Amino acid sequence: MPLEKAKHIVESIKKGAIKPVYFLMGEEAYYIDAISDFIEKSILTEEEKGFNQTILYGRDVAIDEIVSTAKRFPMMAEKQVVIVKEAQDLSRTIENLLSYVENPQPSTVLVLCYKYKSLDKRKKLIKAINKNGVVFESKKLYDNKVPDWIRRVLSGRGYTITPKASQMLLEFLGNDLGKINNELEKLQLIIAKGAQITPQIIEENIGISKDYNNFELQSAISKRDFKKAFGIIQYFAQNQKNHPLVMTIALMYSFFSKILKYHALTNKSEAPKALGVSPYFIKEYEVASTNYPMKKVSTIIASIREIDVKSKGVGVASISQADLLKELIVKIMN
Repeated sequence: MPLEKAKHIVESIKKGAIKPVYFLMGEEAYYIDAISDFIEKSILTEEEKGFNQTILYGRDVAIDEIVSTAKRFPMMAEKQVVIVKEAQDLSRTIENLLSYVENPQPSTVLVLCYKYKSLDKRKKLIKAINKNGVVFESKKLYDNKVPDWIRRVLSGRGYTITPKASQMLLEFLGNDLGKINNELEKLQLIIAKGAQITPQIIEENIGISKDYNNFELQSAISKRDFKKAFGIIQYFAQNQKNHPLVMTIALMYSFFSKILKYHALTNKSEAPKALGVSPYFIKEYEVASTNYPMKKVSTIIASIREIDVKSKGVGVASISQADLLKELIVKIMN
């Protein structure tokens, strides 16, 4: 998992096991920034940074400039640090670094932040960096892994969070770990060390409603609570910017697909792993499976697909998102 590998890299640097090259790549920018920021702040003292720390940007430099900078000797320090941010802008010429990373300057720490994409690990460049330095790949977390990531990050900082609060953050911010971390850091400035982050705290400080969100809509639908579900979609209709129909459709499709899987399980105790959800939420799927037999779930999934097509303007005249959402809820709960 990226979190463990990132921690290992940081701990190794703290212990003095500093490599001459760090190639940080992948779709998830959060860990790339975290490792790069740590190196930028910790390897050199403030006095040493003036002459020995260089920040370059991929769009502004060529590979030969990076190599020339990396080959310099430090001034009045044991090491120099060269950080290349947005190195993905050098994708067409990045292979030209091969000769340098095969024989890197021992007194230089070269950090390349290659965001939003990854290089093929079979390439000679990656193999050479693996031999003489560190290659770190940061993949996007699947949505169902994000709540556990939030819990573990907060645990490391001395806080806890309720499962519902984690789910609210995921729904509102998606699986962008950088955005989630920014909101968590804001909360840490407000709440006492050791406190638990609850839906109420999130509502009061981040602006996510604890009562009117897709998580609560899903809960209402699972219980066949039509009054509550209809109240939530009316709220959505008045706040379409924060609750786009496309997001609700995607979540409903995911929810009922998992109910279908739940029906098919012979051993229900395996449900959390099979469905990829926290054990905390399994009761909801159990209730939903009682209220929605397998045949009905199949019909609902077909209806969700139909509404998705309509939302894209296929085969219908102009129809509002609010009306489409009402139509979907009626088809689900009839």
